[in-house]
Amino acid sequence: MNQDTDVLDSRKLNEGEIIRRRRKCKNCGRRFTTYERIESVSLTIVKKDGKREPYEREKLMRGIRTACYRRPVPVQRMEQMINDIEAAIMATDEQEVSSQRLGDEVMKRLREVDEVAYIRFASVYRSFADIGKLREAVEELMEHE
Repeated sequence: MNQDTDVLDSRKLNEGEIIRRRRKCKNCGRRFTTYERIESVSLTIVKKDGKREPYEREKLMRGIRTACYRRPVPVQRMEQMINDIEAAIMATDEQEVSSQRLGDEVMKRLREVDEVAYIRFASVYRSFADIGKLREAVEELMEHE
């Protein structure tokens, strides 16, 4: 079989994570199927205390879902936020990203989507110690309007 092939048909499987291609060898005419997987880049999150842990999309989704609990934010919008956050982080080509940078990316997008979800996330992310810090965050949000 020759390396030179024609693609006869392409289909996305598993929500686009796998691409199935029907191919035909230009040399002998034999048909076959290939499966291509999207290669995920391993990303490490560096916590404030210096500990490192692998990036987990589901963990990020849990945090965003918690912030958006009982808010009018559709799951598709949350998924899109995560896609945008991942794209922004992957664009840097860095293997390690600080949890602060990740949190800032989440807050930036939550601010655009839902102010209550933004404040909820910020209260955990910034570890508001008292009502004064919460008030500062709300005032900062109001200044941007």
